[in-house]
Amino acid sequence: MRKPRAMTDTPEAPMVAPDPIPTPAAPAPVTKPVKEKKKEDWRDTLSFLLKLAVVVFIFRSFLFSPFSIPSQSMLPRLYIGDYLFISKWNYGYSRHSLPWSIPLIPGRILARTPTRGDVAVFKTPAGNGEDIIKRVIGLPGDTIQMRGGQLILNGVAVPKQRVADFVIPLTPNYNEKPKLNPMEEADCPASYVTTANGAPACKYQQYKETLPGGPSYLVLDRGLRAGADDTDVFTVPPGHVFMMGDNRDDSGDSRFPVAEGGLGMVPMENLEGKAVITFWSTDGNAQWLLPWTWFTAARWSRMGQAF
Repeated sequence: MRKPRAMTDTPEAPMVAPDPIPTPAAPAPVTKPVKEKKKEDWRDTLSFLLKLAVVVFIFRSFLFSPFSIPSQSMLPRLYIGDYLFISKWNYGYSRHSLPWSIPLIPGRILARTPTRGDVAVFKTPAGNGEDIIKRVIGLPGDTIQMRGGQLILNGVAVPKQRVADFVIPLTPNYNEKPKLNPMEEADCPASYVTTANGAPACKYQQYKETLPGGPSYLVLDRGLRAGADDTDVFTVPPGHVFMMGDNRDDSGDSRFPVAEGGLGMVPMENLEGKAVITFWSTDGNAQWLLPWTWFTAARWSRMGQAF
């Protein structure tokens, strides 16, 4: 019989753990060139500007648009230097509703007929792209005539009531080059006066007219003017309106043909919008390089006036 192997006290060799598998080093971050970053910034900027342009285009075309008064043909309601908003949806939309009359809208859509007495902005029928603002006096089918300075609508004299004279100070934007000379009609086409503080001003005879249906407004008169205060009878054709300025003796409007510097009958397709509110007004004394004059030249009492 074999003898059993003798037991010894020699300890077993310790188990050695295998070396860990080395983790691959993370790649170094890639540094983008500065030029590529600049390109992305330009793309973001151009994208923002494009979106902004689209929003402004839609807002001005279909909601509200600003308009500044370039002449004194709508005195006493509107002064040169007045800035106002017009609403674009009142009369429908045509290509003239869009900036620069872009021909994207065929004809006239969502068309509505104006109301007599509305103050509206429209493209001149002369086709020169000029924006004009006048008051709607005649609608399709109406007959219009001036007789001795009296407005005759559909054979009936429009009520005309004498009210207090209208006085307007002579400021730099009253005329292109005001000389403040009482002998020069170009400076003061009405009566030359001075205000309580000694400032030069012009005084006009003022009347209140009331159209059928109730709209009332003020008009100015400098006495009888040939061709303006006595006219033939005009009949407003379909799809057109008869427009007049409130400063009756200083307005080239529908009383005169386009060939004579007037407007003739204005197509409703040319209507851009209705005057809503005056948001700013300046007397022309402001200077761009002197910011405080922007406030001293402001006519604060005229701001916020609705139509």
